[in-house]
Amino acid sequence: MARDVRGRAPARPALQMVALAVAAAFVLIGVLGFLPGVTTHHDDLVFAGHHSTAKLFGLFQVSILHNLLHLVFGLVGLGLARSVGGARLFLAGGGAVYLVIWLYGFGVDRESYANFVPFNDADNWLHLFLGFGMLVLGLLLSKEAGTGGRLDHPSDRA
Repeated sequence: MARDVRGRAPARPALQMVALAVAAAFVLIGVLGFLPGVTTHHDDLVFAGHHSTAKLFGLFQVSILHNLLHLVFGLVGLGLARSVGGARLFLAGGGAVYLVIWLYGFGVDRESYANFVPFNDADNWLHLFLGFGMLVLGLLLSKEAGTGGRLDHPSDRA
């Protein structure tokens, strides 16, 4: 990594810092989904399916699979946020994925086996917000980070 005249590593671009914060939030939410008290009806937490009555913060329907997906998504984001290109991919690409998840949650019959993650109205609104928010942050902060110019590392070109 390049160093300034005093030998310090330069500060990370805002793009990477935001990606780190979003990824850490996903890891935290994934962990909180397993904690009784934070997750209401914790005893009813099932691996997958719409029958789970467990709700994170008493609002968002969760299952073990749902919590594991948040954990994995956050851990992948922490790894990707180590580079500018990875941070952009996590925020913009992850935002696009969350918009697809919103569309799926919007169209799926809540009582069918297709609602295997599971989703409720609160989840769907959150997915819409996350999708647009991550996509916009990934695109706007990429421009600010100057990812179109010379990059320090080949992996930043992703």
